[in-house]
Amino acid sequence: MASIDVAIPNYQYGRYLRDCVQSVLSQGVADLRILIIDNASTDNSAEVAQQLAAQDKRICFVRHRANLGHHASFNEAIDWAEADYFLLLCADDMLTTRALSRALAVMDRDETINLAFANRAALTQPHLASRSSDIGARWDVMPGRALLERFCRTALCSVVGCSAVVRTAAQKRVGYYRMSLDHTDDFELFMRLAVLDGNIAETRTPQVFLRSHDEARSAVVRRNRSLQIRKYEAAFTSFFAHEGRQLPDAEALQRLARRSLASRAYWSGVSHLCRGDFANAAGLLRYAVQRSRSTAFVPPIDYLFRQERVLERAAGALEDGLQRLHLARRAG
Repeated sequence: MASIDVAIPNYQYGRYLRDCVQSVLSQGVADLRILIIDNASTDNSAEVAQQLAAQDKRICFVRHRANLGHHASFNEAIDWAEADYFLLLCADDMLTTRALSRALAVMDRDETINLAFANRAALTQPHLASRSSDIGARWDVMPGRALLERFCRTALCSVVGCSAVVRTAAQKRVGYYRMSLDHTDDFELFMRLAVLDGNIAETRTPQVFLRSHDEARSAVVRRNRSLQIRKYEAAFTSFFAHEGRQLPDAEALQRLARRSLASRAYWSGVSHLCRGDFANAAGLLRYAVQRSRSTAFVPPIDYLFRQERVLERAAGALEDGLQRLHLARRAG
């Protein structure tokens, strides 16, 4: 029976913590440990975590006396992990039904898989009852190198971080999250995992429900899209200065990544301009022209053709958009 260690870093998310932990406990995985790491929260996080640990012996709770930053919690979790598999789950998120069972099953069948992830997240809260959501779930297995090339070609992280189950041995090999990166530290780590010998498994079936709220770390870059692009640029720079430097085609891949970042910024800027978001549009288009002066005269059409599964991605975006519209109407 496969075992998994799930670490849940927490800061000021006491109101979400119980649902997050319950979503892990309800996965139907027998050999499971949970570590809650609280980073000196001042809300009721410690009280909730202590109650959870008292109710289930599989749950451990560690509380920092001072706020050490999120990287300290992430890297402490890596040191703690000793099961076959490892998952880092944010305290404000929730796993979908049988997410761990699906990931562990595909990784058990193929010992070459170092990483199993979903490329989409759920937009509505998952039902935590025993009903399975396996219907329609399909895993695509491919070399890790293919994922790295996709990152460079699209300048996008297609891995939903909190759904990413890692083989613990592989996690130990690539090491810690880099403290020099804040919003794209997971993206850079996924690149390191991608260059290991072995494969990755990907599914479009959502493995996690991501809450959208103003206190989330990602809220900063959601409000400032050019900042988000610059954070991606920092991740690529870090990767190619370290592990990626050893690749035989490192220079070509880094050039592709830089070109893709400029092209992504251009088209994202055009999209924001069409929606009337002039502040984000200006920042994105300014970045695009700074990195590739030709975009001031010729739209980077080639970037659109470098996207994988264009029709599938468009259909997924349309589906997500309709779901968001439905939620907005219900809320209104």
